[in-house]
Amino acid sequence: MKVRSSSKKLNLNPSGDPWSPWLHIDIALVLSSIALAITGAFMVYSATRGNNPELYDRSYLNRQLLFVGFGVAAMIGAAYVPYRRIRELAPMIFWSGMVLLILVLTPIGVERNGTRAWFEFGSFQLQPSELCKIAYIFMMANYLERFNGRLDIRQLGNALLIAVVPIGLILLQTDVGTALVFIAITMGMLLIAGAQGKHILLLTLVGIFLATVVWSSGLLQDYQQDRLTSFIDPESSQTEAAYQQTQAQIAIGSGGLTGQGFGQGQQTRGEFVPEQHTDFIFSVIGEELGFVGALIVLGLFAILMWRCMRAARKSPDLLGTLISCGVMTLFAFQMFQSVGMTLGIMPITGIPIPFVSYGGSSAISSFVGIGLVLNVHMRRYQVVR
Repeated sequence: MKVRSSSKKLNLNPSGDPWSPWLHIDIALVLSSIALAITGAFMVYSATRGNNPELYDRSYLNRQLLFVGFGVAAMIGAAYVPYRRIRELAPMIFWSGMVLLILVLTPIGVERNGTRAWFEFGSFQLQPSELCKIAYIFMMANYLERFNGRLDIRQLGNALLIAVVPIGLILLQTDVGTALVFIAITMGMLLIAGAQGKHILLLTLVGIFLATVVWSSGLLQDYQQDRLTSFIDPESSQTEAAYQQTQAQIAIGSGGLTGQGFGQGQQTRGEFVPEQHTDFIFSVIGEELGFVGALIVLGLFAILMWRCMRAARKSPDLLGTLISCGVMTLFAFQMFQSVGMTLGIMPITGIPIPFVSYGGSSAISSFVGIGLVLNVHMRRYQVVR
């Protein structure tokens, strides 16, 4: 990928018309993300309706539709203000997010399944680590773009100091899955920003060492270790994680080519797969829509990531390239990890599928990410002077 220097000033509005960037919206990016969100709402409905549809509690579906509505509004808002102006707020937004990650570790945070990562407001929950993903991408891009695609060891070290803050706080929540997402984003953005191959190799070795330390430190509880290792041989394991993964594979396998039909999946209706409306929602897609439906969903993700890559290539500056690549890495890693753990080829990490899994924090964060990529794409013809 060609790296563009950001040392020159940009004319943020060469035509004088504040609406002119809206003539350059990436329709394919918008439609693919909305199509995934609509598919997700249908799957959430199916995953939570149970065996007796007459007694169905519509609260999950209603909340998911509300989340999508808020997400689309947030996407428009993120695309409206030129991203080079938003950069001035990047440090404040990032450190505000870090304060939320600290507060969620206090008694005002809510613990679920051994992880303290949520705030609770009545029937709604907020997971600050989801929102911090986008803030982190912008903060890292804001720092890395000043070096014009050439990083030395000191600049790389400073970037890692930025990364350590959210990753460390999230590990204190014992949310290993989300920490892995931040690590993936960091590695992807460092590569685009000009990190050398030997630096990436060194970081990989350090990461393996730290993972070994965390594994043996007692920070992870037994059930969390089981979730990370059960995919190796789920048939011989008697843990809850192995059961979850086995049931998910049964559900996907029973879908065949075209699926059992929307709302007709026996594994889904019997709720044999725990967390099937969130982390394991791909099992619902595989069972009810079959191989064809799953392929369409993955195809929508392929379009989404292709358009993110295209926005990165056409960006007029390195800042836009880094933002677009950071968002693309976020979606690519989460999609691959979540689908992989459902298929039994990746460990269970509790990572949702962007746009598809139930959850307001994830939906809004994902749409904000799309909004930032749109922001870059819409301003690709701005004159550099």
